[in-house]
Amino acid sequence: MNEDEAFMREALNLARQGALAGEVPVGALLVHGGKILGYGHNSPLSTCDPSAHAEMQAIRMAARTLNNYRLPECTLYVTLEPCCMCAGVIQHARLERVVYGTADPKTGACGSVVDLFSEPRLNHHTRVLGGVCAEASAELLRTFFRVRRS
Repeated sequence: MNEDEAFMREALNLARQGALAGEVPVGALLVHGGKILGYGHNSPLSTCDPSAHAEMQAIRMAARTLNNYRLPECTLYVTLEPCCMCAGVIQHARLERVVYGTADPKTGACGSVVDLFSEPRLNHHTRVLGGVCAEASAELLRTFFRVRRS
């Protein structure tokens, strides 16, 4: 197992915690030099905060940890392709990389619906790697919504 897969497995554990709390199962962690600086899972329902996505939780924690809103040389691992809101924050924080699990054909901003990271007019370009532990990430979401519908 490589480093990306190992960190994605941690993000999957966070997603499972979110599912247990009744949230859409998405988990994220932010890493610098092999060290986890921030982590989180979706929590917009429990916090009544539409911005409380897993990515936002991880980025906020890492920024507080480093006492800096810029997070260069960091990688965000997230089980679902980030949306436009999260992609915007990723750009502003100057993250070096995003590694995500499964694509999001409805709101994905890394190429599924739009590709914010390839927009040449923007002043920062985060590198993106998708499909790491994609099946496990997708299965968590499928199971969550299947149970929710029944």
